[in-house]
Amino acid sequence: MEREELAAWLRLTLTEGVGNGSARKLLAAFGLPPTIFEQPSAALRHVVSAAQAQALQAEPEGLADLLATTLAWLQDDEGAGRRRVATLGSSEYPAALLALEDPPLMLYMMGADLEPAATAQGIAIVGSRNPTPQGEGNARQFAQALAGAGLTVVSGLALGVDGAAHQGALEGAAAGQLATIAVVGTGLDRVYPKRHLALAHAITRQGLLISEYPLSTPPLAPNFPKRNRLISGLSRGTLVVEAALQSGSLITARQALEQGKDVFAIPGSIHSPQSRGCHSLIKQGAKLVESAQDILEELAPGVATDFIARQRPATGATAANDVDSSLLQALGFDPVSLDALVARTGIDTATLQARLLSLEMDGQVARLPGGLFQRMGTA
Repeated sequence: MEREELAAWLRLTLTEGVGNGSARKLLAAFGLPPTIFEQPSAALRHVVSAAQAQALQAEPEGLADLLATTLAWLQDDEGAGRRRVATLGSSEYPAALLALEDPPLMLYMMGADLEPAATAQGIAIVGSRNPTPQGEGNARQFAQALAGAGLTVVSGLALGVDGAAHQGALEGAAAGQLATIAVVGTGLDRVYPKRHLALAHAITRQGLLISEYPLSTPPLAPNFPKRNRLISGLSRGTLVVEAALQSGSLITARQALEQGKDVFAIPGSIHSPQSRGCHSLIKQGAKLVESAQDILEELAPGVATDFIARQRPATGATAANDVDSSLLQALGFDPVSLDALVARTGIDTATLQARLLSLEMDGQVARLPGGLFQRMGTA
């Protein structure tokens, strides 16, 4: 994109009072942004309000700095994935997002190429920023299995379920596959949260970072619910792993339903606040899933058949064959204290602690705050 054209697109996005809807009307009436800014105020008022027409006549504050920052970012190639800006209707703009009621005017992208097939086989995985150990494990295992079956995992790079989903997808994807897409709520020249810096770099090598926000945009709270429509828009379905009743994950699920997409939910303990959002979705018609196979049967039946065949050799090697199955049965899947386990099993405390440590090292039990233990399932 030429400097003048990029400047005009940035100016359009920065003009106060002109949102995506009004901007699309202007583009439909006059063509590309450079032409819009050549129009007299009278012509603009035929398309937008008088206040918007007046705002379009003046250059927004900070435009020159943003243009310089964007050009420098585009030219700075340090091997962290190809950087580009896709504008509404351009060849690199994801076609799946054109169906949204409010598609972004511009998308900043860093990483692998986004082929149409990636969104056709995309699965969003979202959930709590503070998941239980089982919830975090579910996100990683489901993502690993689904990416291994050829799907692209889409999430938001947040702490908790999002990060686990991206990591699992990177672990499960084949070489050369677009493993995962992270839709972020900041400019792409910064990573939020900072502890996901290494993960973001890994995504640019076998995935894609996307943002609708200009460079240098900080992590503003309203940006994160807004970007959720892009997460669901880039996916054929949305899996909610754990979510409270009031959470951004349910916003994503609702937007997926509004877009005509499938919604899946993993059930959890009736005592866990993080499970209530999933249970609410299931009551409203979301598909209850217990394994990656359940999702593949809906989104990719042919792939599901192959997936099942690959899993058969491992079906006999359950965790219970390697450890004391009676202890795992006594644990159940809700958090439980050591005293309660002593009462349930009749095993003395020292022996029980040794067995729990062995299970924990095998990844079959998680140790929780407050001296609690929880059995871990698999996808």
